[in-house]
Amino acid sequence: MIDHTKPVRHILALSGGKDSAALAVYLRNKIPNLEYVFLDTGHELPETYEYLQRIKAILGIDIVTLRSNRTFEHWLKIKQYFLPSPRQRWCTELLKIRPYEQYIGTEQVQSYIGIRADEDRDGYISHKPNIIPRYPFIEDELVYEDVEYLLESSGLGLPNYYRWRSRSGCYFCFFQQKIEWHNLAREHPDLFRKAASFEKIDPLTGRRYSWNEGVSLEQILEANPASLQTDASQSKAPVKSSRNRRTRLVETLNDHKPCVICSV
Repeated sequence: MIDHTKPVRHILALSGGKDSAALAVYLRNKIPNLEYVFLDTGHELPETYEYLQRIKAILGIDIVTLRSNRTFEHWLKIKQYFLPSPRQRWCTELLKIRPYEQYIGTEQVQSYIGIRADEDRDGYISHKPNIIPRYPFIEDELVYEDVEYLLESSGLGLPNYYRWRSRSGCYFCFFQQKIEWHNLAREHPDLFRKAASFEKIDPLTGRRYSWNEGVSLEQILEANPASLQTDASQSKAPVKSSRNRRTRLVETLNDHKPCVICSV
Protein backbone atom coordinates (compact mmCIF):
# COMPACT_ATOMS: atom_id res chain seq x y z
CA MET A 1 0.00 0.00 0.00
CA ILE A 2 1.20 3.49 -0.84
CA ASP A 3 2.13 5.71 2.11
CA HIS A 4 0.82 9.12 1.00
CA THR A 5 2.85 10.87 3.68
CA LYS A 6 5.88 10.15 1.46
CA PRO A 7 6.55 11.27 -2.12
CA VAL A 8 4.86 9.14 -4.78
CA ARG A 9 6.08 8.84 -8.36
CA HIS A 10 3.64 8.24 -11.20
CA ILE A 11 4.98 6.19 -14.12
CA LEU A 12 3.49 5.00 -17.39
CA ALA A 13 5.46 2.31 -19.21
CA LEU A 14 4.93 2.67 -22.96
CA SER A 15 5.04 -0.51 -25.00
CA GLY A 16 5.01 1.13 -28.40
CA GLY A 17 1.46 -0.19 -28.88
CA LYS A 18 -1.91 1.48 -29.22
CA ASP A 19 -3.27 1.04 -25.69
CA SER A 20 -0.34 2.50 -23.75
CA ALA A 21 -0.10 5.33 -26.30
CA ALA A 22 -3.80 6.10 -25.84
CA LEU A 23 -3.29 6.00 -22.08
CA ALA A 24 -0.50 8.58 -22.44
CA VAL A 25 -2.97 10.83 -24.25
CA TYR A 26 -5.67 10.19 -21.66
CA LEU A 27 -3.47 10.89 -18.61
CA ARG A 28 -1.23 13.65 -19.92
CA ASN A 29 -3.15 16.47 -18.22
CA LYS A 30 -4.66 14.38 -15.46
CA ILE A 31 -1.57 13.18 -13.58
CA PRO A 32 0.93 15.87 -12.51
CA ASN A 33 4.58 14.95 -13.10
CA LEU A 34 3.71 11.74 -14.89
CA GLU A 35 6.86 9.95 -16.04
CA TYR A 36 7.05 7.95 -19.25
CA VAL A 37 9.41 5.04 -19.78
CA PHE A 38 10.03 2.58 -22.59
CA LEU A 39 11.43 -0.86 -21.83
CA ASP A 40 13.74 -1.58 -24.75
CA THR A 41 14.65 -5.24 -25.25
CA GLY A 42 17.06 -4.37 -28.04
CA HIS A 43 14.89 -6.38 -30.45
CA GLU A 44 12.05 -4.00 -31.22
CA LEU A 45 10.58 -3.27 -34.62
CA PRO A 46 11.76 -0.12 -36.45
CA GLU A 47 8.10 0.98 -36.50
CA THR A 48 8.06 0.87 -32.69
CA TYR A 49 10.90 3.37 -32.40
CA GLU A 50 9.23 5.56 -35.04
CA TYR A 51 5.97 5.52 -33.08
CA LEU A 52 7.71 6.48 -29.86
CA GLN A 53 9.25 9.47 -31.62
CA ARG A 54 5.77 10.41 -32.85
CA ILE A 55 4.39 10.17 -29.30
CA LYS A 56 7.18 12.41 -27.99
CA ALA A 57 6.62 15.00 -30.71
CA ILE A 58 2.83 15.15 -30.59
CA LEU A 59 2.42 14.96 -26.81
CA GLY A 60 5.51 17.03 -26.04
CA ILE A 61 6.81 14.56 -23.47
CA ASP A 62 10.12 12.98 -22.56
CA ILE A 63 10.43 9.20 -22.63
CA VAL A 64 13.15 7.49 -20.61
CA THR A 65 14.47 4.35 -22.31
CA LEU A 66 15.31 1.49 -19.95
CA ARG A 67 17.42 -1.51 -20.95
CA SER A 68 18.73 -4.59 -19.24
CA ASN A 69 22.46 -4.59 -18.57
CA ARG A 70 22.49 -8.01 -20.27
CA THR A 71 21.33 -8.73 -23.81
CA PHE A 72 18.73 -11.22 -24.98
CA GLU A 73 21.56 -13.22 -26.54
CA HIS A 74 23.33 -13.40 -23.16
CA TRP A 75 20.23 -14.72 -21.39
CA LEU A 76 19.48 -17.14 -24.24
CA LYS A 77 22.90 -18.71 -23.75
CA ILE A 78 22.34 -18.90 -19.98
CA LYS A 79 18.99 -20.59 -20.69
CA GLN A 80 20.83 -23.14 -22.87
CA TYR A 81 19.05 -21.82 -25.96
CA PHE A 82 15.59 -22.60 -24.59
CA LEU A 83 13.55 -19.93 -26.35
CA PRO A 84 10.92 -18.00 -24.40
CA SER A 85 7.32 -19.07 -24.93
CA PRO A 86 3.82 -18.28 -23.61
CA ARG A 87 4.51 -20.75 -20.81
CA GLN A 88 8.08 -19.61 -20.11
CA ARG A 89 8.16 -15.84 -20.59
CA TRP A 90 11.64 -15.34 -19.25
CA CYS A 91 12.31 -12.54 -21.73
CA THR A 92 9.58 -10.41 -20.14
CA GLU A 93 10.96 -11.01 -16.68
CA LEU A 94 14.63 -10.36 -17.50
CA LEU A 95 14.41 -7.69 -20.21
CA LYS A 96 11.41 -5.68 -19.05
CA ILE A 97 10.26 -6.25 -15.46
CA ARG A 98 13.69 -6.44 -13.89
CA PRO A 99 15.02 -3.19 -15.48
CA TYR A 100 11.76 -1.45 -14.61
CA GLU A 101 11.91 -2.45 -10.96
CA GLN A 102 15.59 -1.58 -10.76
CA TYR A 103 14.78 1.87 -12.16
CA ILE A 104 12.13 2.38 -9.48
CA GLY A 105 14.18 1.01 -6.61
CA THR A 106 12.54 1.47 -3.23
CA GLU A 107 10.61 4.64 -4.11
CA GLN A 108 6.84 4.62 -3.94
CA VAL A 109 5.28 4.40 -7.38
CA GLN A 110 1.86 4.21 -8.96
CA SER A 111 2.36 2.30 -12.21
CA TYR A 112 -0.25 3.05 -14.90
CA ILE A 113 -1.25 0.19 -17.22
CA GLY A 114 -3.29 0.44 -20.42
CA ILE A 115 -5.60 -2.54 -20.05
CA ARG A 116 -9.07 -1.70 -21.33
CA ALA A 117 -12.41 -2.43 -19.67
CA ASP A 118 -13.35 -4.80 -22.52
CA GLU A 119 -10.28 -7.01 -22.09
CA ASP A 120 -9.93 -10.19 -20.11
CA ARG A 121 -6.22 -10.29 -19.32
CA ASP A 122 -3.84 -9.52 -16.52
CA GLY A 123 -1.31 -6.72 -16.53
CA TYR A 124 2.01 -6.32 -14.84
CA ILE A 125 1.64 -6.72 -11.08
CA SER A 126 4.83 -6.31 -9.09
CA HIS A 127 5.55 -8.33 -5.98
CA LYS A 128 7.25 -5.24 -4.59
CA PRO A 129 4.94 -3.49 -2.11
CA ASN A 130 6.14 -0.03 -3.17
CA ILE A 131 4.76 -0.47 -6.72
CA ILE A 132 0.99 -0.12 -6.99
CA PRO A 133 -0.67 -0.89 -10.37
CA ARG A 134 -3.37 1.46 -11.69
CA TYR A 135 -5.76 0.70 -14.54
CA PRO A 136 -7.35 4.02 -15.63
CA PHE A 137 -9.22 2.54 -18.60
CA ILE A 138 -10.81 -0.07 -16.38
CA GLU A 139 -11.52 2.47 -13.64
CA ASP A 140 -13.24 4.78 -16.14
CA GLU A 141 -14.79 1.97 -18.22
CA LEU A 142 -13.06 2.81 -21.49
CA VAL A 143 -13.03 0.23 -24.28
CA TYR A 144 -11.52 -0.34 -27.73
CA GLU A 145 -13.55 2.37 -29.47
CA ASP A 146 -12.34 4.87 -26.87
CA VAL A 147 -8.72 3.99 -27.56
CA GLU A 148 -9.34 4.51 -31.28
CA TYR A 149 -10.92 7.88 -30.56
CA LEU A 150 -8.03 9.03 -28.37
CA LEU A 151 -5.45 8.08 -30.99
CA GLU A 152 -7.35 9.53 -33.94
CA SER A 153 -8.30 12.77 -32.19
CA SER A 154 -4.80 13.38 -30.86
CA GLY A 155 -3.21 12.89 -34.25
CA LEU A 156 -1.17 9.90 -33.13
CA GLY A 157 -3.04 7.26 -35.08
CA LEU A 158 -1.90 3.65 -34.93
CA PRO A 159 1.68 2.36 -35.15
CA ASN A 160 2.57 1.47 -38.73
CA TYR A 161 3.18 -2.18 -37.90
CA TYR A 162 -0.56 -2.70 -37.42
CA ARG A 163 -0.74 -2.89 -41.23
CA TRP A 164 0.66 -6.40 -40.97
CA ARG A 165 0.79 -7.31 -37.28
CA SER A 166 -1.78 -7.41 -34.48
CA ARG A 167 0.32 -6.52 -31.44
CA SER A 168 3.30 -4.61 -30.15
CA GLY A 169 6.43 -6.35 -28.92
CA CYS A 170 9.70 -7.73 -30.16
CA TYR A 171 10.00 -8.73 -33.79
CA PHE A 172 10.36 -12.35 -32.60
CA CYS A 173 7.39 -12.21 -30.21
CA PHE A 174 6.17 -15.77 -29.68
CA PHE A 175 2.56 -14.56 -29.54
CA GLN A 176 2.68 -13.83 -33.27
CA GLN A 177 0.39 -15.81 -35.51
CA LYS A 178 2.00 -17.75 -38.33
CA ILE A 179 0.74 -15.30 -40.93
CA GLU A 180 2.44 -12.51 -38.97
CA TRP A 181 5.76 -14.36 -39.17
CA HIS A 182 5.18 -14.56 -42.90
CA ASN A 183 4.48 -10.83 -42.95
CA LEU A 184 7.65 -10.16 -40.95
CA ALA A 185 9.66 -11.92 -43.63
CA ARG A 186 8.09 -9.62 -46.22
CA GLU A 187 8.36 -6.36 -44.24
CA HIS A 188 11.70 -6.96 -42.52
CA PRO A 189 13.53 -9.92 -44.07
CA ASP A 190 16.68 -9.15 -42.06
CA LEU A 191 14.75 -9.40 -38.77
CA PHE A 192 13.05 -12.60 -39.89
CA ARG A 193 16.46 -14.13 -40.61
CA LYS A 194 17.71 -12.95 -37.23
CA ALA A 195 14.73 -14.54 -35.47
CA ALA A 196 15.26 -17.77 -37.41
CA SER A 197 18.92 -17.83 -36.37
CA PHE A 198 17.86 -18.20 -32.72
CA GLU A 199 16.12 -21.50 -33.48
CA LYS A 200 18.19 -24.59 -32.71
CA ILE A 201 18.02 -28.37 -32.74
CA ASP A 202 19.70 -30.18 -29.85
CA PRO A 203 22.18 -32.57 -31.56
CA LEU A 204 21.97 -35.03 -28.65
CA THR A 205 18.22 -35.24 -28.17
CA GLY A 206 16.94 -33.97 -31.51
CA ARG A 207 14.70 -31.54 -29.66
CA ARG A 208 13.77 -28.47 -31.68
CA TYR A 209 13.92 -25.04 -30.04
CA SER A 210 11.63 -22.94 -32.21
CA TRP A 211 9.39 -19.91 -31.78
CA ASN A 212 6.36 -21.98 -32.79
CA GLU A 213 5.96 -25.39 -31.22
CA GLY A 214 6.68 -28.16 -33.68
CA VAL A 215 7.46 -25.96 -36.68
CA SER A 216 10.41 -23.80 -37.67
CA LEU A 217 10.24 -20.32 -39.14
CA GLU A 218 11.63 -21.62 -42.41
CA GLN A 219 8.74 -24.10 -42.61
CA ILE A 220 6.29 -21.28 -41.94
CA LEU A 221 7.91 -19.25 -44.70
CA GLU A 222 7.45 -22.13 -47.14
CA ALA A 223 3.74 -22.41 -46.33
CA ASN A 224 1.01 -20.87 -48.47
CA PRO A 225 0.18 -17.43 -46.98
CA ALA A 226 -3.50 -17.92 -47.85
CA SER A 227 -3.71 -21.00 -45.62
CA LEU A 228 -1.95 -19.16 -42.80
CA GLN A 229 -4.40 -16.26 -43.14
CA THR A 230 -7.32 -18.70 -42.93
CA ASP A 231 -5.91 -20.23 -39.75
CA ALA A 232 -5.43 -16.78 -38.23
CA SER A 233 -8.99 -15.71 -39.05
CA GLN A 234 -10.44 -18.82 -37.46
CA SER A 235 -8.40 -18.38 -34.29
CA LYS A 236 -9.23 -14.72 -33.68
CA ALA A 237 -11.52 -14.01 -30.74
CA PRO A 238 -14.00 -11.17 -31.20
CA VAL A 239 -13.18 -7.91 -29.45
CA LYS A 240 -15.73 -7.03 -26.82
CA SER A 241 -17.55 -3.84 -27.61
CA SER A 242 -20.11 -1.54 -26.13
CA ARG A 243 -22.39 1.00 -27.73
CA ASN A 244 -22.37 4.66 -26.80
CA ARG A 245 -18.79 4.44 -25.53
CA ARG A 246 -17.74 7.48 -27.60
CA THR A 247 -20.23 9.71 -25.80
CA ARG A 248 -19.11 8.50 -22.41
CA LEU A 249 -15.47 9.18 -23.27
CA VAL A 250 -16.20 12.72 -24.40
CA GLU A 251 -18.13 13.35 -21.21
CA THR A 252 -15.22 12.01 -19.17
CA LEU A 253 -12.74 14.23 -20.98
CA ASN A 254 -14.92 17.29 -20.59
CA ASP A 255 -15.07 16.69 -16.85
CA HIS A 256 -11.28 17.04 -16.66
CA LYS A 257 -10.20 20.42 -17.98
CA PRO A 258 -8.12 21.22 -19.89
CA CYS A 259 -9.39 18.67 -22.38
CA VAL A 260 -6.72 16.13 -23.25
CA ILE A 261 -7.72 16.01 -26.88
CA CYS A 262 -7.90 19.75 -27.47
CA SER A 263 -4.58 20.45 -25.76
CA VAL A 264 -2.61 18.09 -28.03
